Amino acid sequence: MNQQDVTAASKAVVQAYMDTLMTGDMDALRGFFTPETTWTLAGDLPVSGTWTGPEEILGEFVPMMVARLVPESMELEFEGLIGEGERVLAEWNTRALARTGGRYDQHCVAVFTIREGRITSVREYFDTLHAKTVVFA
Repeated sequence: MNQQDVTAASKAVVQAYMDTLMTGDMDALRGFFTPETTWTLAGDLPVSGTWTGPEEILGEFVPMMVARLVPESMELEFEGLIGEGERVLAEWNTRALARTGGRYDQHCVAVFTIREGRITSVREYFDTLHAKTVVFA
């Protein structure tokens, strides 16, 4: 496969992942990860660090964050993808009401690495100070 084909295939995987994320189907999301997939969130939040495998990513990391938000208030707005080879940058906005009463309005970017049609690593970046003040206050 040439570089252009690898890029297109990698972007297709991340687009499918984002589309599935928008539906909230956690079981379907598990299929995008390998048992060794890592998801790293920078910063010093209680959810910062590296999570490995779909059980930790979707069973621990995501619920720790979502538990602090009012689920029915959550909105995800997908902005787009930029890709080169196996690496794809995804950009989205997350908006919700925090259980603390504050309004969570977060712009997120994540660098996905795709190999053999699956996500092998993600490095996510967002405003951790906003998350700390609004969600983890």
